[in-house]
Amino acid sequence: MAKRNFVKIEPDECKGCKVCVHACPKECLHIGSDINKIGYQYAKFEDKGCTACGLCFYVCPELGAITVYKNEEEEKEK
Repeated sequence: MAKRNFVKIEPDECKGCKVCVHACPKECLHIGSDINKIGYQYAKFEDKGCTACGLCFYVCPELGAITVYKNEEEEKEK
């Protein structure tokens, strides 16, 4: 199975502000219905062709809530 670009969201760090959701050009993020330990519905990643652009990471006001992983091997194949 090939590795893909993906975004890891720490549920208990997310306050559900939706800034990352609106920033994602590929619409890979959405606010789920689950509630985290501090009482917020948090962002979730859905692989819809994530390019690992990092916009979600840069706009997030909560340090440590979002980590972006880019598959460097996939880029070399292009």
